[in-house]
Amino acid sequence: MTNQERSAAIVGATGGAGATRLTVELAATLARDGRSVAVFDASFATQGLSHYVHGRIDIDVTRLLTDDSVHQRAAMIDLGLDTPAPVVVCPAYASLERFARAKSGEAADRFGEIIRRATESYDHVLVDTPPVADNPSIAAVNAADRVAVVVPPSKRGVDTLRRTEDRLTDIGAGADRVLANRVADLDEHPVESADVAIPRSEVTGVAGSPVCVTGETGPFAQTVATAAEAVFNTQLGIEFPRGGLRERLASRF
Repeated sequence: MTNQERSAAIVGATGGAGATRLTVELAATLARDGRSVAVFDASFATQGLSHYVHGRIDIDVTRLLTDDSVHQRAAMIDLGLDTPAPVVVCPAYASLERFARAKSGEAADRFGEIIRRATESYDHVLVDTPPVADNPSIAAVNAADRVAVVVPPSKRGVDTLRRTEDRLTDIGAGADRVLANRVADLDEHPVESADVAIPRSEVTGVAGSPVCVTGETGPFAQTVATAAEAVFNTQLGIEFPRGGLRERLASRF
């Protein structure tokens, strides 16, 4: 694994595509393979990543971007998952006033540098990224080594994927992978260009907790593992039942 393959912006093509949940599940899967993961929140408006933190959030990503006295390590929160390696997150959780300051051009430049620097401390860095339309999302895409676009498995998903690809082109970037999310039929769905189709999770789990942790071997965990491999052009050593869905999916890469 080279340093150039360590960070990825997981971009929701539209609101409600499930990018936040999928970002955390990808992080848990990588940690399940013994890889340390840091997750940053670029979606300041929805604060979705904060729902995975059980406890106080004293320093969030917007404070990290606007307060020079805050060190990056102080802003990282360990999720305490049942995985061999840790997943730490830096969620957005602040007032509208600080959100506005954190969206400035100067803060975006700092965000990009923080994302790049984080690869020196963690095996992988993921950024939960909203539809590309503001400084934080643009900073995330430009700073990350890989870009994966998450789309719903519908005609709406196809349309929003086209718009997202156009926006990425406008800023000199592109989609390295396309992930169709919450797919009912893994063999047939409208997003034909998707690299990986991910079903809805068959495991409900605890609200605000990922399900792709040690011991989970169902179709959802298997396809998320394939998605992690596709996003980072890597191979995971996670054991799944032989001769099933996992092997069929992995053969594509």
